[in-house]
Amino acid sequence: MIKERSLIQQIRRIAASSVNKAVKKGIGDDCAILRLKPGFELLVTTDLCLEDVHFRRAWHSAAAVGHRCLTRGLSDIAAMGGEPLACFLSLGLPADLPQAWVNGFLRGLLALARRYKVQLAGGDVSSAPQITADIVVSGQVPYGTAVLRSGARPGDRVYVTGALGGSAATLKELFAGNAVKPTKSSSNFYPTPRLEVGGYLRKHRLASAMIDLSDGLSVDLSHICDESGVAAILMSNKIPLAKSTDFELALHGGEDYELLFTASKSAKIPSRIAGVAITEIGEIRNRRDYSSAIQILRDNGKVRPLPQRGWQHFARER
Repeated sequence: MIKERSLIQQIRRIAASSVNKAVKKGIGDDCAILRLKPGFELLVTTDLCLEDVHFRRAWHSAAAVGHRCLTRGLSDIAAMGGEPLACFLSLGLPADLPQAWVNGFLRGLLALARRYKVQLAGGDVSSAPQITADIVVSGQVPYGTAVLRSGARPGDRVYVTGALGGSAATLKELFAGNAVKPTKSSSNFYPTPRLEVGGYLRKHRLASAMIDLSDGLSVDLSHICDESGVAAILMSNKIPLAKSTDFELALHGGEDYELLFTASKSAKIPSRIAGVAITEIGEIRNRRDYSSAIQILRDNGKVRPLPQRGWQHFARER
């Protein structure tokens, strides 16, 4: 692999074309300079992507890893109803990593960045025992309109975008030693951040609370319940399943990067937003009425507590 300064210059060259006017100054100085529109607030999120934790070179191409890395940050911006502006990438790379892998990673990341007009405006590189990519994404949202996790109220309905469990189903096949074709439509290899949906929900003031589904429905819905001080009941027969998955993977599998949101009972939620299916899957209830944050109504008519078994770092079991 080429030396540090040469790598930085290469990244600067391929990221040189300006794709977002909010970036007044990008790579080349100690800090980037961003311009916000008058009356807007800054959103900032960061996410870490580690080899053999979030991806494996044997399973994921370099381009897919770059795409996934940026998706993680863009999905957080989407969950706030925001508009992405710029990203910052810090890379830790093994000395013997082929330069072709680094080039592929950058191609995948920058292709997605151009799609959503996100400028790569800075970062850092270092040697590391395994591939480590830290992505920081900034965005903006009109003052006071960001959709938080804390706005859900009893009586609100619970919705998800798209279908769930597809990424976890792919991982299950990979762990079983089965070959999986990495298509551009795969939610595991090339997930789509739901920026248009998040922006629509914020603009039309439809969502009372929102989160992206990165750790699994059961875990991420519990975050909304905890932040809002409420409980939720899910209807098992309403949860949209991706192809070739099962109910448990839809409940607990992570990395779907769909949006989970709540809305008032009186809100008119379209069945599709920006071409993405929207499905009502449950209702928000008073927390004091339930022994656990999430309940699920099964097909047999019985209501049971739903354990949180999605992805949690440092947990002994997944």
